[in-house]
Amino acid sequence: MKSLDTQIQKYLYFCQSQKRLSTKTIKAYQTDLMQFSRLHQEHDISQITIDTLECYIATLHETYKPKTAKQKIASLKAFFHYLEYKDIIIVNPFNKMQIKFREPVILPKTIPLSSLELLFKTIYQHYTLAETNYQSRKTLQDIAIIELLFSTGIRISELCALKSSDVNLTD
Repeated sequence: MKSLDTQIQKYLYFCQSQKRLSTKTIKAYQTDLMQFSRLHQEHDISQITIDTLECYIATLHETYKPKTAKQKIASLKAFFHYLEYKDIIIVNPFNKMQIKFREPVILPKTIPLSSLELLFKTIYQHYTLAETNYQSRKTLQDIAIIELLFSTGIRISELCALKSSDVNLTD
């Protein structure tokens, strides 16, 4: 009999010492795997079948949001891959399973037009009220950044990496 809890502890040690995973990742694996162990009645690895895993995955989908369920399944898959790698199990049951599910697409939130109008009005007002040449230049820089963000849809990271040679003002 190969105890599930013992193998989980060995796997977590392997993740720490061999794979050099972060403590947060190991803690997440531990939480996910111990949860599986508590729900699995038989604590013998040889008793875990595809049906057992499918029932557990169905429970995850009923209990958690898709992203959380996906993470818990990934932890379990990695564990079973380790068991197969160490010859503790002959065949990884996940190799025979089709696990694909859609996560709901969350559309980005848009900024209300009134907020945009207020932003532009305020920043242009700061430009006209600038008392020093430095304030004027900095406000003009802010205006250029905000105008570029909203007029092109460029990402902030792309904007930060933008070089003057990347900009074509004539076309």
